[in-house]
Amino acid sequence: MPRLVPQRVSIYGSVLRVFEGKDMKNTQFRRGPLEGTRIVDLTTVVLGPYATRILADLGADVIKVETFSGDQTRHYKPLKHDGMSGYFLNLNRNKRSVAVNLKTPQGKEILSRLLGGANAFVHNMRQQAADRLGLSYEDVRRLNPEIVYCGAVGFGSAGPYSGRAAYDDVIQAGSGLAGLYAMVHGEPAFAPTVLCDKVTGQTVAYAVMAALLQQAKGGGGQAVEVPMLETAAEFALVEHLHGSTFSPPLGGVGFKRVLSRYRKPFRTSDGYMCILPYSDSNWADFFRFVGRTELLDDARFSALSERVEHIDLLYAMVEEEAPRFSNAQWQVFCDKVSIPCMPVRSLEEVIDDEHLKAVGLIALHEHPTEGAYRVVRSPVQFEAPFQIHHHAPRLGQDTIGVLEEIGFSSTQIEGFLHSGAVQAVNGEIST
Repeated sequence: MPRLVPQRVSIYGSVLRVFEGKDMKNTQFRRGPLEGTRIVDLTTVVLGPYATRILADLGADVIKVETFSGDQTRHYKPLKHDGMSGYFLNLNRNKRSVAVNLKTPQGKEILSRLLGGANAFVHNMRQQAADRLGLSYEDVRRLNPEIVYCGAVGFGSAGPYSGRAAYDDVIQAGSGLAGLYAMVHGEPAFAPTVLCDKVTGQTVAYAVMAALLQQAKGGGGQAVEVPMLETAAEFALVEHLHGSTFSPPLGGVGFKRVLSRYRKPFRTSDGYMCILPYSDSNWADFFRFVGRTELLDDARFSALSERVEHIDLLYAMVEEEAPRFSNAQWQVFCDKVSIPCMPVRSLEEVIDDEHLKAVGLIALHEHPTEGAYRVVRSPVQFEAPFQIHHHAPRLGQDTIGVLEEIGFSSTQIEGFLHSGAVQAVNGEIST
């Protein structure tokens, strides 16, 4: 049987062609703006899967290529069935899973054919590991000259740290983010969330989309590198480069308002509250409400630039006044005069928040094998509403279907299964 090579999915054909005498409004992108885009996803843990989930939620056909043990987040507890953890369910929705042994010649052939028919390829391996697997940009470009190749790495390839192992904590340390805590509290600390993984994942998503747009406009393929350290450092320096923006510096690093040790949720009579007067009128209303009218004409607090210079005094005063009223009383006052405020909530309370319920951010869905589970949808709303096209797949759930799509015969697929080149799921998960 002759080898079948599928046509690369064409965004140019499926998206830009609608401009040829057609109204864009009349074109139905039922799955979102990236419908018609195929992405081969060789990522694991959080950073990469978060990036490709964003792309999948926007309508892309994301094919998750996994080893036979699967993405390690499949096995985090708690879970109902091995390989289907709560961690995994929301990170990998709207994707299809193909389990391939890339160390076999057949596995390499399968991945080559997948890449030959894709718009983009995303991985988060160290680049040396990708090169050893024959997955350098040059290797992949030989299979598909038009492909967008995105490597999410720890450190940029041009620097001396290139090739080092990188995890979120490492990048929080190296980017200055952990050091910000030392500037406020006297010792460094890690943010209690995988901040750098998620920020880098979002950066991967927008970088891939920008490259896909260039591809769609006839600009061809390209290699895109998204390093965690550079992404996190740029993120930290947005406000904190500050006086060091200038050469020679006009002051040190660090934005004073954000680094005030008094910048924190304030204890009220029955809880904690973020109370954030910001504008001139906000502070005037606050001074009147707490009976500090003598501060209305204080030059130190008359303008934003002056308030930033004296922010510790202001925040200390808010801390002193906050316990006089309850959370509800603060909310009523702040809402009345448009002062930004919000009670401090636990994650359990966030899940049940009335606003988030009203906008449908968190909703119950029914997974085919895991039963009812909470889905946190994409926060972005397009004309095509958020949908789950594929619940997070079991390991190898889509192996056979995808191999058929890219032109392998049933006989070839049987051979792959028997040789151990691929793994597929048959039947339901047993308990």
